[in-house]
Amino acid sequence: MTKLNQIIAIEKGVKARAGREVTDLQSSTQKDALLAGISRTYQPRDEDGDQLPAEGTKVQVRVEEVLAQLSSVLVRLLDVVATKDIANCAAKADVVVDGVPLLRDVPVSYLLFLEKQLTDLQAFLAKLPVLDPAEDWSWDAAAGVYRTPTTRTVRSRKVPKVLVKYEATEHHPAQTEVFTVDEPVGDWATVKFSGALPAERRTQLLDRVVRLAEAVKVARESANLFDVTDQTVGRPVFDYLFAR
Repeated sequence: MTKLNQIIAIEKGVKARAGREVTDLQSSTQKDALLAGISRTYQPRDEDGDQLPAEGTKVQVRVEEVLAQLSSVLVRLLDVVATKDIANCAAKADVVVDGVPLLRDVPVSYLLFLEKQLTDLQAFLAKLPVLDPAEDWSWDAAAGVYRTPTTRTVRSRKVPKVLVKYEATEHHPAQTEVFTVDEPVGDWATVKFSGALPAERRTQLLDRVVRLAEAVKVARESANLFDVTDQTVGRPVFDYLFAR
C-alpha cells in the first residue's frame, strides 16, 4: 500500500518530468518540416528518356501520435496529484503537546498552514522588547505596566557667595572674590515605567511556540503515513478530450 508521504515525495519529480515532456512534444508540432512528407516519381515521355530515381521524405511527426503521448504523460500527472489531494482530505492526525491532545483530527493541509504560522509567530516573539535588567521592576496593577522603586535626587541652584581675602585697611580697600555654591532647593522623586516584558516571560512564550511547532511537525509526519488509494482520474479526462 502506498503511503501519502511517498506520493508527496514523487509529485515534484512527476510534475517536472511532465513539464519537460510536454514542452518537447509541443516543440515537435511546431516544426513544419517534421510534419510534412512528399513522394515524387519520374516518368520519361520517351522510352529512351532519362530514368531518374524516385524522391521523397517521410512524415516524422504525426499529431495524433503526439496527442497519444501527451495524454500518457498528463494522465500520470493527474493521477498522482489527485491521489495526493484526495488523500489529504482524509489524512488527519492529533496535535499532542506534553502528552495532551491540543487539536484533534487535523487535516494535513491545515497542519502545513499551522506550521508556517508558528514559524512566523516565533520570529515575532523573538523580537519582543524586554525590561532593562539593570533596573528592579515590579508589576503595577493599577497602571497596567511595570515600574521601578522611587528614586530621589536633589535639585540645587547656584548661589553667589563673597570670599573676603583681605579686610579693608586705612590704606587699602578690602580684596574679595565672588564664587557660587550649589544650594539644595528641592528633591526629585523618579519612577520609571515600562510596557515591555520580563525576559523570562519572552523565553516562556518562545518555548511554548517551539514545542507546539514540534508537535505540529510530528502530527504532519504521522498524517503523511496515511495509506492512499491510487486514483485513476487522468484516463477518463483524456479519453474525453482526445476522442476521435
